[in-house]
Amino acid sequence: MQNLPTLDDVYVQGKTVLVRADLNVPMKEGKILDSSRIGRLLPTLEELLQKGAKVVVLSHFGRPDGKVVPQLTLRPLGEALAHALNQHVFFAGDSIGEHAHAMVSFLKAGEICLLENLRFDPREEKNDPAFAAKLAQLGDIYMNDGFSVSHRAHASVEGITRFLPSYAGRLMREEVAALQQSLDHPQKPILACVAGSKISTKLDLLKNLASKMDYLVLGGGIANTFLLARGISVGSSLVEKTMTSLAQEIEEEAQKQGCTIVLPLDVVVAMEHGTSLFHQTLGLDDIQSNQKIFDIGPESRRFIKDLLKQVKTVIWNGPLGVFERPPFDEGTSDIALEVARLTRQGHLFSIAGGGETVAALNSSGAGKDFSYLSTAGGAFLEWLEGKTLPGVKALFDASRVTSKAVNRTSPPD
Repeated sequence: MQNLPTLDDVYVQGKTVLVRADLNVPMKEGKILDSSRIGRLLPTLEELLQKGAKVVVLSHFGRPDGKVVPQLTLRPLGEALAHALNQHVFFAGDSIGEHAHAMVSFLKAGEICLLENLRFDPREEKNDPAFAAKLAQLGDIYMNDGFSVSHRAHASVEGITRFLPSYAGRLMREEVAALQQSLDHPQKPILACVAGSKISTKLDLLKNLASKMDYLVLGGGIANTFLLARGISVGSSLVEKTMTSLAQEIEEEAQKQGCTIVLPLDVVVAMEHGTSLFHQTLGLDDIQSNQKIFDIGPESRRFIKDLLKQVKTVIWNGPLGVFERPPFDEGTSDIALEVARLTRQGHLFSIAGGGETVAALNSSGAGKDFSYLSTAGGAFLEWLEGKTLPGVKALFDASRVTSKAVNRTSPPD
């Protein structure tokens, strides 16, 4: 297993360290709705500050499309970061201009500043070398602690590594290690739980996992399409009728690779009448044309829980039912709590990722006992799809040269 260069490999006292973070947190009317990404960033920032570094945080927020959009300023995130760190965070009104340079030059060891939204400059998303070079001029060392943005070949993620000695932050190292352990070097047997509304949005994921998993448990609209491909009526449920032939191809390929695709054995269905919702559990042969599938049934849950007792690694992306609307959260919660129990007892290594997935697991109370919950959405999926993440690759490439560029754990002579 290849290791990333980390904080352990570099001397930072008195150095200006540029930390790429992901502060793109959900906000409404200026209030942060979920600060978990800030919390996961703290170990890296606190360690750098404790070791006497001058810390400069780089991030984006929203999609300003290369224009200055006042509503997408990072200033409120600086205040939130200051509260979390219990330390003042200076704020620069730009990312590479006069304000940024003045603020960085003003910093003393153990102090921290946040630069303005990187995506206010169109060159960030274009991975413009000149923009990356100007960012690099602000610091001595670059540290990527934003795995969740590392599937983007942007200037602050990939381009900057060409100009500075580059390292992984604590969160980045955790994310990569967990994904390596779950997919690249897993304990077998291995089971993946994948759900979502459409096969088309997770096509690469399904193809890659079908070639690597022992069991592939499907839920949601994806499972509906696979059921229809097997000739089973799914009533008026969410389904992609044009994808049934592709579902059959994935099943055939999975069978060749020794992967068992697991579909619901029974389902919870409902008919909507205005604001009223009537539900019942049915076998697959009993679904009526005016009924929609909203969750997996108890027989399906028992079958999956029996499988969980036989495997050593679980990967999860996507709730198995419409978890936001009880009682259709029961299937996801029941399976999640079983994964959590087996993980807690040391029988499983479990990892989950994706915003809805983590929300569902935390809602059930199971999330805290998973081996690892990824902060990433798109980056997590792309890793599972077998794709190379530019930001991670750049750090692996940098590991061959950074130790020569910056002295390691002791100060320079």
